Amino acid sequence: MEHVLFTNFEYDPNKHYFLYVGELKTYGINLFFKEALQKLFPDKEIDFFAIVPDVFEQYDYDNIIVINPVVENYIKRSHNKRKISSRITSREFYTAVSHNEYVHSLINKIIENQKELYVYMFESSPYLTLIERDNVHLIGPDPFLVEKFNNKIFQYTLLKDLIPVVEHKICNTFTQLIEETESLRDEWDEGIFVTLEYSAGGANSVVSYTKRDLFNKYKGFDTNYLMSRYIPHQYDPTVLGVVGNENDIYIAGVADQRIVDGTRFTGSTYPSVLPDDIIDKLYEYTRTIGKILGKYGYRGIFGCDYIVDDSQNIYFVEINARKQGTTLEFCCTLENCLPKDAPNLPELELYAVLHNKFPENTVEKRDCKDIHWGTYNFKVPSNTVTDGYIPQFKDEREVFKKVAQGKLKKDYVVLEHIGNDFIITSGTFLARIVSVAQNREDMAEGIDFGKKLVENTIFIL
Repeated sequence: MEHVLFTNFEYDPNKHYFLYVGELKTYGINLFFKEALQKLFPDKEIDFFAIVPDVFEQYDYDNIIVINPVVENYIKRSHNKRKISSRITSREFYTAVSHNEYVHSLINKIIENQKELYVYMFESSPYLTLIERDNVHLIGPDPFLVEKFNNKIFQYTLLKDLIPVVEHKICNTFTQLIEETESLRDEWDEGIFVTLEYSAGGANSVVSYTKRDLFNKYKGFDTNYLMSRYIPHQYDPTVLGVVGNENDIYIAGVADQRIVDGTRFTGSTYPSVLPDDIIDKLYEYTRTIGKILGKYGYRGIFGCDYIVDDSQNIYFVEINARKQGTTLEFCCTLENCLPKDAPNLPELELYAVLHNKFPENTVEKRDCKDIHWGTYNFKVPSNTVTDGYIPQFKDEREVFKKVAQGKLKKDYVVLEHIGNDFIITSGTFLARIVSVAQNREDMAEGIDFGKKLVENTIFIL
């Protein structure tokens, strides 16, 4: 099958399918979305198939199709028998999926039988042109609004008079960036944070102390830059929410991000250790942002990141106009603390898109503090070879249930480990660790155990 690296999907005409396009690390969100659709269409047997870019040794997932032209091209060029796993940009991946003949033939077969196909994504993208087909509908925010609101320069320009935003300037060339940063070094003496307009996970950002830092990071590239005063801080809270319409904003909760070297996101922990008055303010600011998104027509899940300095001042960092890294964990948390049959996040998003409102039995709950969870994204910093394998465990949801019900005091799992004897290119996720416990200490211990387990499967080239 040309341009498909792996598939185990067999179409069953007796089922009603939706399509997920995205990475395997967010595969579990689809199980919640499947249940939401099942409520909406009780007379149909709902299932889904997933198109993913993740190249693994083996797959313990149902109905997946693996497409990754970066790895495919490497295989064609290389005489090395060792397997390779390489991360691909979302633009390359969505473009490849959109032009794949097998995918189009499969969609043709499905919509002949069920008349329409819903598409679900981690982040809506205009590069997934499949959603422009007749009878194919995206459940999520409008892709062009997503692109607009993920632009950090647009965010800061929009919000600077509405919520606390760090002092900042916009530069349109690299030369201007150097001139502006050098003129402010004495005043902004704790460092200067610089980012491109788009920078997921801190990939295109740096905390600069000298102009050499900027040359090393950006190589003199002329583009638009956002520079801001770096504020030393201990806390990096992130808030997850859903926009139902311009008035109804649902807040799932607040987690604390783990940020390394000032920019690099490695995971989150819940519940937040911040005091209630700070949590109240974070809810307030995030609702304000959600209502602005809603006025523009945004419908669906979003997140906002902040910092809290040593004097308890809160500053806005960024909007994530998409599902963010805490989404699956918040789905698992809410499932165990909301009233029975109350809608979870994917169901809220489904109703927002289809009906411009939330279901009537929507419940927002803030006191889910009996569950403590943490995540760790194990991303390799340089080209790496694996020398070991951790068997796949995909049902993170079950771990949350067992801890919430008291069947376990604590547990941790290593998810999406790529496999043995792989070359893994710089910046690729090797595995993801999730720890769930009844207290924070046991949760943190699980993260440490998981990291050591993963570290034992690699050596650096």
